[in-house]
Amino acid sequence: MKTSSPICTDFSAAPELMTERRLRMSLSTLTPEQAKRLLDQGALLVDIREPDEHAREKIPGAFLMPLSKLDEAEGMPHAGRKVIFHCKSGARTVANAARLASKAAGNCEASLLEGGLDGWKKAGLPVEIDRRQPLELQRQVQIGAGMLGLLGTALGVFVSPWFLIVPAFVGAGLTLAGVTGFCGMARILTKAPWNAALHSSSNPTRAA
Repeated sequence: MKTSSPICTDFSAAPELMTERRLRMSLSTLTPEQAKRLLDQGALLVDIREPDEHAREKIPGAFLMPLSKLDEAEGMPHAGRKVIFHCKSGARTVANAARLASKAAGNCEASLLEGGLDGWKKAGLPVEIDRRQPLELQRQVQIGAGMLGLLGTALGVFVSPWFLIVPAFVGAGLTLAGVTGFCGMARILTKAPWNAALHSSSNPTRAA
């Protein structure tokens, strides 16, 4: 009689999986109120959002370390201080907890801010908003795609059906961006004059 094979027979990856799991579990989660108390005591707050997001709205004193440049980052000036990572909603920090824990490895105790910037604001804690800065790149893409889709549809109805190709092209582009992570419109917008300064910095980490 045949016996069933074990569920997992590849033990070569076990050490890496255990290391990642251990790093993920090493990051505790802090409420905004708990994080605020630690920051007042000298903890370092690290914002892993992108430069355009950070420039528009940030928690005072946050140190910028974009997730997209995490592997290139030189390091954090924590000097043994407790480190608290945050993003916009908390989703990015949770999804990348193992990478963040590895970046803060050593004698540094690291945590995640529950709810991210949104949770911080919901708790009534202070943020710095600079309305002179351009909107976040994601919102610019949403506005651009929406305007192109609306314009193409209107021209397709009132001028020529051929213009309906425009919203179809936009829809295909957004689908491709969702599947592959590559967004052509976002790449183009980063070269726009109002965005160029934010995306031309060669240093992936900087203080607020």
